[in-house]
Amino acid sequence: MKKLTIFLSVLLLVFSLFAERKTVTIWHSYRGDEQTALEKLRSEFNELQSEYKVDLLNVPYDAFANKLTSAIPRGNGPDAFIFAHERVGDWAESGIISDISGFLSDEVKNDIIPSTIDALKYNGKYWGFPLSFKSAVLFYRTDMVEKVPETTDELLEAAKKLTDAKNGKYGLAFEATSAYFAASFIYGFGGRFCFENGSEREDGLACLNDKGNVKALEFINDLVKGSKVTPQEATAALVTQMFNEGNSAFVINGPWFLGEIDKNVPFSAAVLPKVTSTGEVMKPFLTVEAYLISNHETTDKTGAAEFGKFLLSRDAAKVRAITGRQSVATVSVYEDEEVANDPLLNVFKKQAEVAVPMSNNPGMRMVWEPLAGALRKVLRGADTAENALEGAQQQFRIFAKPRPAAQSPVVFVIILIVAALVGLVFTVRQIKKYKFFEKLASSPTPYIYLFPAMFSMLVLVFVPFAVGTAVAFFAHKSGEYEFVGFTNFISILLSQDFPITDPLSFYFTLAVTILWTAVNVFLHVSIGLALALMLREPWLKLKGVYRMLLIIPWAVPNYITALIWKGMFNRQFGAINGILQAVGLEPVSWFSGFWTSFAANVTTNTWLGFPFMMVTALGALQAIPRELEDAASVDGANGIQRFRHVILPLLKPALLPAVILGSVWTFNMFNIIYLVSGGEPDGATEILISEAYKWAFQRQERYGYAAAYSTLIFIVLLLYSKATEKIGKEN
Repeated sequence: MKKLTIFLSVLLLVFSLFAERKTVTIWHSYRGDEQTALEKLRSEFNELQSEYKVDLLNVPYDAFANKLTSAIPRGNGPDAFIFAHERVGDWAESGIISDISGFLSDEVKNDIIPSTIDALKYNGKYWGFPLSFKSAVLFYRTDMVEKVPETTDELLEAAKKLTDAKNGKYGLAFEATSAYFAASFIYGFGGRFCFENGSEREDGLACLNDKGNVKALEFINDLVKGSKVTPQEATAALVTQMFNEGNSAFVINGPWFLGEIDKNVPFSAAVLPKVTSTGEVMKPFLTVEAYLISNHETTDKTGAAEFGKFLLSRDAAKVRAITGRQSVATVSVYEDEEVANDPLLNVFKKQAEVAVPMSNNPGMRMVWEPLAGALRKVLRGADTAENALEGAQQQFRIFAKPRPAAQSPVVFVIILIVAALVGLVFTVRQIKKYKFFEKLASSPTPYIYLFPAMFSMLVLVFVPFAVGTAVAFFAHKSGEYEFVGFTNFISILLSQDFPITDPLSFYFTLAVTILWTAVNVFLHVSIGLALALMLREPWLKLKGVYRMLLIIPWAVPNYITALIWKGMFNRQFGAINGILQAVGLEPVSWFSGFWTSFAANVTTNTWLGFPFMMVTALGALQAIPRELEDAASVDGANGIQRFRHVILPLLKPALLPAVILGSVWTFNMFNIIYLVSGGEPDGATEILISEAYKWAFQRQERYGYAAAYSTLIFIVLLLYSKATEKIGKEN
């Protein structure tokens, strides 16, 4: 009997070793210590049980959400993934994630920080396991701060003593124009967004113009322009630099800031202070990193849930806290001696207990742009906080309006069929006219070589163009598309949402885009041609060196150049204002006015664009015989006349295609607008392509509206190219 038992045990062990384990695929975007901790826990989970095998896939954060919304509805993608909780409402409504209420026992819920589990509740159900949380806290340098301020008055008083704006020192640094950081002040002053639990409006709109919000913006404005203890145009990189260099003693930032602090900087952190005038503590947004289970048919929800519960366990949470440096949501782990003795983790835990979970309502995603715009308007002195927030509320109403009513596609299908038949007839006539099949039969080799290029153009250009154009006739919401006909085009062309003079109207943006293109191309050609004329002169020495140096702006990736110029135009710390101050002029807030912001964009793009025109012109100039100029000179022509009547006509065949290509590039130069001015002020320097991007990804995912914008951009460029082609033939 004993031998039989041993035999059966060995047999069961062998069977379990060779039995096929169910694979659970998890997507994440962790890096560094967080990734190390997750991989360690994956290995432990795979060793502890034999039913499931967890595979991890690292997906770049910027592409994460789009990949999920594209893959999961089609039955692809991961079984579970780790992502911030803000999209829970969207994904629950569109059926991308699963309700996990049945996997959350009372024992598990009682060991989770309440605010983190509440963040994952939507329509009365739980949609994810809260792993960790992030919120802003008050960082301070221990070598500069003796006492941690407990109220905003104490913070302001300490910051004033540590401020010396002339020498670039500010007592308190944070991204003052960021809506995310403004939330800490908004809740401290009794403000709200009307998406918080118990604060929702019946009409589903935000309440950006709340009185508490007005007071908060006025206080932020006082920090920047009244007390002047906070820099006006502080970016995340600038805040880090100021703290590391000792130019700022206090910083409001989140846990990601820990990885940016120099190792030699003595620092600590504390919870945000109370607002003196209200007695309320500053309550930052709480962002929860959640483990979410996909809702497609092939998902093994039980296996995915087992790994989620494992990550929440005390032992796994300790690994994530100590190794991964995460502020974990598991309460019991803070009783562990090693975690309890970590002051930073406990500060974040204490802050989380009063922080406000960022609403996962889909409407919350449309708050950021109007609120940030109001903040910037107040900080540059363009409007009062009350009026700016009223404008933000109106803008939110437009962004949040329901999608257009569905229309019957019958008429449009008939039009499409007729157009297809006309196109087919035209194609057949062209084939007969040029005897395509006869030529193919007699000499097939050239067409065989052309086929890969033709096929690539079809797959990479024509099919995406056709799909994008088709999307313009639909409206999108929660992963679903409804046919709305020409509604998107009519709304854009009739400017139904905005007055024509409003920066967000199509016609205002079109005018700015045309001006942007004309000014840039003129400067590109003028500077490029002037440099090419200089570089061809025989008396110039070291021409090869100059050519190499002048091509560098074109060789450097344009987004890197854009960020460099963005920093150079910073009001307090930029090199441009540094030069102006050196010659006795006042510094300029470059992004506070249309023309200065436009000039900053143009300067950056001119730096990027002139080398292409220089190289094109230089190549064409090499082909112009010097004898023609010498003959014109003998006939009495001066330098200007020789250029106008000899050089320029011979340059036109090479310059005209370059000008057309440069115009198209500049017309759609998204990176410069997005990274340098960001459309400031108030969207006035946006161009059509950047507006299309915002309609697609920042304003209720109105993909159809954005596709209509893109189609109109194509039509404008098509008309432009036809006009320039006609001009070229006439000349």
